[in-house]
Amino acid sequence: MLVSKQAPNFTGKAFHQGKIKKVSLEDYRGKWVVVCFYPGDFTFV
Repeated sequence: MLVSKQAPNFTGKAFHQGKIKKVSLEDYRGKWVVVCFYPGDFTFV
């Protein structure tokens, strides 16, 4: 995927303000978003 291309919608869990909550890319439509994630086992890449 390239910068400035629209990403497909997805949902996932996020840690925000001390709680884990479900978020969707759709929640941020019309806003700039940077998505960062770690592998499931937290290994360093």
